[in-house]
This record gives sequence, C-alpha cells and structure tokens, in this order.
Amino acid sequence: MEILNRKAHYDYFIEETIEAGIVLTGTEIKSIRAGSANIRDSYAIIRNDEVFLLNMFIAHYKEGNLFNHEESRSRKLLLHKKEIRKLKDKIDLHGFTLVPLKVYFKDSKAKILLGVCRGKKNYDKREAIKERDQRIEMQRLRNMKYR
Repeated sequence: MEILNRKAHYDYFIEETIEAGIVLTGTEIKSIRAGSANIRDSYAIIRNDEVFLLNMFIAHYKEGNLFNHEESRSRKLLLHKKEIRKLKDKIDLHGFTLVPLKVYFKDSKAKILLGVCRGKKNYDKREAIKERDQRIEMQRLRNMKYR
C-alpha cells in the first residue's frame, strides 16, 4: 500500500529524496495499511536536531475505540544525525523545504520518502501542465497508430 503526494510534483522542484522511518502508534499503522492517510498538505521541519512531520492526516482506526490516535498530530521521523545536519544546512542556506512524497512499507515497517524541494512559481506550473498535456497527446496518438 502506497500513499502518494501527487501535488508535490506540481508545486515543487524536487532536488533530492531521502528515505526516513516514521514513529507511529499501533492504530496509526493499521489505518495506513488500510489506506486511510493523506500527506497532501504535510511538510517536515527540523526542531532541536530532530525531524518532525506536520499535518499528516491518518484517519481513526474503526476498531481502535479508546486507544485511537489523534488524527493530525506531529510525528517524529527517524534519520541519522549526519543526515539531519545535511538537511538543516540545505534548508537554512538554500531555502529548501522538506515535503513528503510517498508513504510506503518496506520489510513491514512504514517508511516515508522526503523530498528536498524548491517551490515553483506560477509560470513553472504552467510549463508543467503544458508538458503533461503534450505527453498525454503523444500517448494518445501512439495508441491510435497501433489500432
């Protein structure tokens, strides 16, 4: 089960990606396995040499009753100290943003793919739309050719 942030590719130039672990409770992991999560408006910050993911929505687990989690709490990301320092330098010096691109499972552990991103301007977004439309048109023409 993968949860993608499709809007990130539209809103940001992704310079680099890094895989991080994420600290979750039992009901959160069950909800993610069921596909009840959203990372569209979430982002990561570095606070006290630790990386936290903000605004990630994980719906309540329906069988969780009393032990259910808070839906939009801050979640700690697991990275090596060296990686955190490198990210902090990029954010402070170059003005990058940490945006989650994908949540997935690797060896039964939840992982998050963080993108080190630079924001796009409106004209960049128009260019991305134009390229996407051209790619779709080429695919459509190619499919018609083989019929």
